[in-house]
Amino acid sequence: MSPEDDDSPPERADAPLDGAEPPTEDADPSSDDRSVPFRPAIDVHTHVLPERLLAAIRRSLRREAGWEFPLPTAPVEIEDVLRAAGVAAFVALPYAHEPGIARELNGWVLERAASSDRLLPFATVHPDDDVATVVRDAFDAGARGLKIHCPVQECRPADPRLEDALEAAAERDRPITYHGGTAPMFEDSPYVGADAFAELLDSYPELRVCCAHMGTYEVDRFFAFAREYDGVYLDTTVAMARAAPETIGFDPSSIADETLAALSESIMYGSDAPNIPYRYREERVELLERDLPRETLRDIFFRTALEYLDLEAEAVVGRD
Repeated sequence: MSPEDDDSPPERADAPLDGAEPPTEDADPSSDDRSVPFRPAIDVHTHVLPERLLAAIRRSLRREAGWEFPLPTAPVEIEDVLRAAGVAAFVALPYAHEPGIARELNGWVLERAASSDRLLPFATVHPDDDVATVVRDAFDAGARGLKIHCPVQECRPADPRLEDALEAAAERDRPITYHGGTAPMFEDSPYVGADAFAELLDSYPELRVCCAHMGTYEVDRFFAFAREYDGVYLDTTVAMARAAPETIGFDPSSIADETLAALSESIMYGSDAPNIPYRYREERVELLERDLPRETLRDIFFRTALEYLDLEAEAVVGRD
């Protein structure tokens, strides 16, 4: 097992131990260049949330998908796992499943970001909130973007109730990450899919938007969006994991290396940590084991996220 496959934190006496990722497991002192294209990385799709909310999400996923979860839920422990893997910065994506909770949830994420040198806070809003006030207040407080989970929040990407949020994002040049695809269990949902996403792009072509999970299960149409629109991004979350065939019924090998290389400036690495039913390393190893050019890997793991998030590399490297 190579150092790339070792998520052990740097050796220090006070390092907290996650039982699922013990610090010496699979350690190998030998050199392996497979670790170089990953580090430093930006993970654009994590869910660092209040533990009670994470527990509720996990109960739902256990019930719907039968998943079990090896990663911790405590924010400090999640960050330790990401740091050990070589993640220099990560985006925390909250989402409000009902009206009236977005403001408090945004505040919690922003508070966590203030005590972390890696967490990049996004905000959320429910379509039935006072959308303009919630979003503008979150942006004023430091939120770097917006997260909309269309099937959970029961809204299409360009839902008229979100108009003020989308306009605020455009005015402030803040990106929006959507769960806009039909995976893993939303193929019958009227709120997601390529047709619904096309409505957003037709109405708001100036927005910088990401469709999570590579747009699965309609990846070819979302690839076409990325080719047509400079502001359309995709993230690899779960869809490009080694366990994707078992977890969401999608085969990452169906996406050719040539496609990843051609669209590397539109594709970003994400994980869904900590709510994934496998160890964190499994999220990236499928990509690292492909015969991809180093420049493609650096785009996917780091540079494309810098563009999406409007960050300078110096702002996120050298944090250890």
